Amino acid sequence: MCAAMRRLFEDQPDPSSARTAEATGTRTAPVELPSGVNPHLASLLEPSSFAAEQYRGLRHVLEHIRKSVGISVVAISSPSVHDGKTTTAINLAGALAQAPDRQVLLIEADLRRPSLLDHLPLRGGGGPGLTGLVANPALALEDAVRRLLPFNLEVLPAGYVPSTPCDVLESPRLGELVERARRQYDFVVVDTPPVVPVLDCRVIEKLVDGFFVVIAAHKTPREQLAEALAVIDSAKILGIIFNGDDRPASGYRSAYGRFERTHWWQRWRRQRGAETIDARARSHGTTT
Repeated sequence: MCAAMRRLFEDQPDPSSARTAEATGTRTAPVELPSGVNPHLASLLEPSSFAAEQYRGLRHVLEHIRKSVGISVVAISSPSVHDGKTTTAINLAGALAQAPDRQVLLIEADLRRPSLLDHLPLRGGGGPGLTGLVANPALALEDAVRRLLPFNLEVLPAGYVPSTPCDVLESPRLGELVERARRQYDFVVVDTPPVVPVLDCRVIEKLVDGFFVVIAAHKTPREQLAEALAVIDSAKILGIIFNGDDRPASGYRSAYGRFERTHWWQRWRRQRGAETIDARARSHGTTT
């Protein structure tokens, strides 16, 4: 595990080195990841663990959907705070990036309470981040992303916290950056704000292909889940991630990030109209 915690991040490159890297296909030398990384990032720290296997299961679900309908930009959200959406987004991105022939980008689009760097602390800090890229059209995507080794994963932190996050998210410049990322990466995973407290996800919705909604086992109220599912376009809901399930499964404990379609999903189908969801499931080749 300690070995896996080393050599993970490149420090922030200056713009000239980033453009050189883009032209030559090379990367700058990696640096050690400082202590303090979130131990729940099983996909990165313990990729052979049972917990990491659950994220690989989620990866396979996403890969199957992509083959059916061609999605590549996926948002991770939750009804409210502390449901585990950021941990889930990092773990899913890490699971996707384990494929040797795949390039994955993780974007932090929660501009109100960004926490990505709390989970993945970097030496030196700095760099424009997402908000800096939106504010300065002269900067390119490559000027802000940071490479996560040994995976084929790059990370775009939020950057500074703006006074009006919605204005940043509604900027046409953000749409341009997401489209650039769509062309450049095989998968883009977007960590978004919670759905219920703020309107940000309604703005982000038009930029992404679909949402996974994270709920916390034994914690997220059903009413909050129902409200979140009512806010997001039903055609863009890819599934529900049941996070923190501590029930035994096949002799193991399903620690963090177990992916299940719970009875809440079934109840939501009845309330919102099973015909729409079943039609989407058939188009994906899956069942709910």
